[in-house]
Amino acid sequence: MNPAPVIRGSLFLISYMTDRKPYSLGKSERLKSRKQIDHLFDSGKKITQFPFRVLFRTEPGPGEIKAGFTVSSKNFPSAVDRNRIKRLTREAYRLQKKDFEAGVLTNSTRLHLFFIYTGREIVSLQEISLRLQQILDKLIRIINEASAPGT
Repeated sequence: MNPAPVIRGSLFLISYMTDRKPYSLGKSERLKSRKQIDHLFDSGKKITQFPFRVLFRTEPGPGEIKAGFTVSSKNFPSAVDRNRIKRLTREAYRLQKKDFEAGVLTNSTRLHLFFIYTGREIVSLQEISLRLQQILDKLIRIINEASAPGT
C-alpha cells in the first residue's frame, strides 16, 4: 500500500479548505453565538430601510464582519416562506459582501450585523438586493464617519 496518494489528497484538502473564496458566506462569517447576539440587541445601533431593520455594533479588533439573518414568524407563519426569505437575503448579502468588506475593513474594526426582515410579503431577489445595497452603503458611511480622525 502506497501512502503517497493519501498524503497528496490530504494536502489538497487542507489547501482547498484554507483558501478564502471571495463570494462565500462560511460559518466563521455568520453571527451564531447567543451571547454576541444578545449583546448586539442590547447595545447595538439600528438602521431601518424597508423591508429590513439592521442592528449593528462596531468595536476595535481584527477586521471581521459577522452577519445574522432572521424573519418574523408573526409575519410569516409558514417556515417555508421564512426560510425562502432568509435564503434570498443571505444570497444578496453574499454577492455584495466583497464590496462592503472593502469599505469597512480598512479601519480594523470588528463589525456584527443582524438583518431583520420586517416586510409582510415575499419580494424578489432583485428587490432584496437593491434594498440591501442601500443599507450597506449607509452602513459604510456611518462606520467611516465614526472612525474618521477628528470626530
